[in-house]
Amino acid sequence: MAVLEELFVSRVRVKILQLFLSSPQDTLFHVREIVRRVSEEINAVRRELARMEKYGLMVSEWRANRRLYRFRRDYIFYKELLSLVAKTSGLGGNLIRNKVKLGKIKFAFVSTKFIKSLPSRTEDVDILVVGNIVLPQLQAIIADEQAKKESEINYSFMDEVEFKFRVKRRDPFILRVLTQPKVMLLGDEDELLEGVIV
Repeated sequence: MAVLEELFVSRVRVKILQLFLSSPQDTLFHVREIVRRVSEEINAVRRELARMEKYGLMVSEWRANRRLYRFRRDYIFYKELLSLVAKTSGLGGNLIRNKVKLGKIKFAFVSTKFIKSLPSRTEDVDILVVGNIVLPQLQAIIADEQAKKESEINYSFMDEVEFKFRVKRRDPFILRVLTQPKVMLLGDEDELLEGVIV
């Protein structure tokens, strides 16, 4: 219980977690930049950063008389926090919030590389959605996120029949997408990987 209380004690901490966990790995932020990006008071941000550093979520270093903060990738709950951020903010959060408007989604996942804002190759898939999808709705959500990120999102969608057929045929594209590190947004990962030998 004490560990959970360390993690989720304030709105400011949640915003700081969202900022750090949706930025490229090992990004360093100065306090004033964090304040600007999370739209909170500087004293509240400083207080949360100090607590997060005390609990081992953050490390700080001095460069040119400025204290810079970085999220620790070796923090014991890093993957879980990354998954929570992916499901509650940005593209993942929008897909989950709009799942009813999107049709009947069987599976949806986002690549870990995309969540961490790491550069992707043209053959990478940032998000895969499987089910009977209302395509204009999905395209609107993707377009909105692309405008915010100012970069293209590589996404793929298919119905359940096509998905099962491609898994059964061991389609190289599907196998590559399914074996990449990912966060499930909707559906069960064990069921998603059924019939796939990794």
